Amino acid sequence: MNDFALHVENLVKVYQPRGFAWRNNRRPVRAVDGMSFSVPRGEIFGLLGPNGAGKTTILKMLGTLIAPTSGRASVLGHDVAAQPLEVRRRISMVVQETATDMFLNARDNLLTFAGFHGIAAHEARRRADEVMARFNLTDEADKKVMDLSGGYRRRVQVAKVFMVETPVVFLDEFSTGMDPILKRAVMGFLREESARGRTIVLTTQILSEAEELCDDILIMNKGKQVARGDLHALKLLSAGVYEVAITFDQVPAGIEQQLAPLGPLRMEIHQNTVEVALKAEETRVLEIVSDLARRGRVLRVEIGGASLEDIFVELMQEKS
Repeated sequence: MNDFALHVENLVKVYQPRGFAWRNNRRPVRAVDGMSFSVPRGEIFGLLGPNGAGKTTILKMLGTLIAPTSGRASVLGHDVAAQPLEVRRRISMVVQETATDMFLNARDNLLTFAGFHGIAAHEARRRADEVMARFNLTDEADKKVMDLSGGYRRRVQVAKVFMVETPVVFLDEFSTGMDPILKRAVMGFLREESARGRTIVLTTQILSEAEELCDDILIMNKGKQVARGDLHALKLLSAGVYEVAITFDQVPAGIEQQLAPLGPLRMEIHQNTVEVALKAEETRVLEIVSDLARRGRVLRVEIGGASLEDIFVELMQEKS
């Protein structure tokens, strides 16, 4: 048996200009440009990249919503172009713009989705009650999705994939609009599903989610792969990147101007704490910390290695 849930080989998607864009001699857009990767069964695989990187386009091709321009992709050994029905029987998918029927209520969205996957009515009702309880949707069950807030709509969208037991799940920006408590719970649900053997492919721009959830991460930009690996492997790409956090009793005036010439990858000030990510030699980082400490009364200092966010920013700067 093939141990890969997904196999992608030199996948390309080109969008041809239409209408006025065609008349204005707009060039075709290569949304996905020769991507190749495989995902083992039971992994949580993250596609990361800025807006327009091609992440959602890849999900749509793997989910048979759009056809590849060239290249090949398969889900559990079934070609997405030649065997789309076989692929659809094995996947559940949340892509933001197609994830719910706005005119159905929350319960009927779940029941309809279960029906599409061949689940008997009585079993679908049992699962719907269980899933709505998990997602705190019970009180909203009889409301049309169009009348729900954005956060509750997202709950309905993501809850659908827990109605079925497809071996592969595609999630596009799953946590959009979720409050922190629910997001934390859903992340736990996803880990449980992965432990049961389901393969989960997700896109996100919230890098802490990917850092915490994903077994394997592919960073992409402009339709191409930039880096690939688990968190440890990706951090090796950013050797020499350090995160520094200094808490003062009062943040010194002008500290941002002092740090700007160092070309920080990231700089943030939260209340009395200055957080900065720098690419520098270790001895230079210690010198910088000493210089900053002379600017005010220091309560706490932390120096650590690169986070996924630091890696992402550095890679995007290198490729821009």
